[in-house]
Amino acid sequence: MTIRKYTAQDINDMISIWNEIVEEGNAFPQEETLSPKTAEKFFALQSYTGVAVDEHGTVRGLYILHPNNVGRCSHIANASYAVDKYARGKHIGKLLVMDCLQKAKEMGFIILQFNAVVESNFQARRLYENLGFQQLGTIPRGFRKKNGTYENICPYFMEL
Repeated sequence: MTIRKYTAQDINDMISIWNEIVEEGNAFPQEETLSPKTAEKFFALQSYTGVAVDEHGTVRGLYILHPNNVGRCSHIANASYAVDKYARGKHIGKLLVMDCLQKAKEMGFIILQFNAVVESNFQARRLYENLGFQQLGTIPRGFRKKNGTYENICPYFMEL
């Protein structure tokens, strides 16, 4: 598995993976899926977009990295990760997070923060904690799931 910056040829695979997570309605805050036109703009607007590519050149996961806020808080990065449902459990998420940590540091960010990790996303939470991220607390009912129920979210951070 290779982690690298995305290219225009990756967009269709990226759309499929991203939209899969959005449609599941259990992790990403977005409700609208990406089209080829909106995806091109969305990924280009990020500070960095990385992809995990298998030996056949197929994108199996991706991440986006950008400032968490503006101005006096722009030294804090935020990121989102997505792994193809058929490739989960193969440690691709760990590779994406580790690459993202390095890119964030290279870009001058000093903290990486995740604002809305859904409490029941145990795999992500375990990964973040194993890599040294600290949970900031819990926001009760901070995430509205696709089925209309609410779930707690757990913000995480790591100093780079």
